[in-house]
Amino acid sequence: MIILGIIAAVIAVCMIIGAALHATYFKEKLEHIEPYGQLVNVHDGQMHVYSVGSGEKTIVLLPGMGVALPSAEFGPLMRRLSEEYTVVCVEYFGVGFSSETAKPRSCENYVEEIRTALNKAGFKAPYVLMPHSVSSVFSEYYAEKYPSEIDGIISLDGTSSAIEGEMPAIVKYVLPIAKFQQAIGLTSLLGPLATNRKSLVSFGYTEKEINDMLAFSGFSMNDNVLDQMLNSTEFIKQAKEFPFPESIPYFKIISKQTYEVSNSELKKLGITPQEYQEKHLERIGKQTKLEILDGTHFIYLNNADRIAEIADAFLLK
Repeated sequence: MIILGIIAAVIAVCMIIGAALHATYFKEKLEHIEPYGQLVNVHDGQMHVYSVGSGEKTIVLLPGMGVALPSAEFGPLMRRLSEEYTVVCVEYFGVGFSSETAKPRSCENYVEEIRTALNKAGFKAPYVLMPHSVSSVFSEYYAEKYPSEIDGIISLDGTSSAIEGEMPAIVKYVLPIAKFQQAIGLTSLLGPLATNRKSLVSFGYTEKEINDMLAFSGFSMNDNVLDQMLNSTEFIKQAKEFPFPESIPYFKIISKQTYEVSNSELKKLGITPQEYQEKHLERIGKQTKLEILDGTHFIYLNNADRIAEIADAFLLK
């Protein structure tokens, strides 16, 4: 009992120290990072919109789930695309430099927030949307509701809007735990240890971008982000209510890992990773094109050049 008491006391002290570091040292580092772009007023908060390049066509990058600082994470891809296009990264409420919002997380609200943020930042439709992961679902909803504002979609390993698999019940309990780990500073402490700086530099990231991503990763869990994670199935249902416009070209870039490796949810649904992708492309329509690239779900990390080549072939006809 004495030994257990000592262990418990040590753990408690570590948690207190971690929480203190999170609230002081790590928070101060975060607050010293200046927004890369502009903050615009949207509804009850502010959204961060960052742009590079001055090309005739505007590509709008939209982040996947759980990305702490999209404006830095998309850095190498944005620089590569900016050689030909105006490239804009929109950070959702609760993400990156953007504030949080009290508005419910839904496809409709995400789309209206994207439209408002782009307009107030001075960008005019039509846009080419380049969403990652779950943002592909929001992009489809955008195109379904406002087809005249979208010139095309280039999906970066996007979530399928054809399959509605249920969110595992355990996720509802794991996410609050992740928020607790953040509050005691564990995420900030472990982040640098889990980061391969040499690899990121080889992909084209700057030291500042790496440091900023690490700083934000320790503060990425909040109510808006948790709601997005918990409602992913609902987003798919909302997008599926409408047919995707046949007039809008769609190119899906799929990671080899996603295409070949199954997971528990797909097994539960009784479909292969290939069928998951095929059903998605069938829902979008005959105008779809696809390419499979080496890499993980975060396909843009090591494929900036090839994605830019695909964009050129897709847009510069």
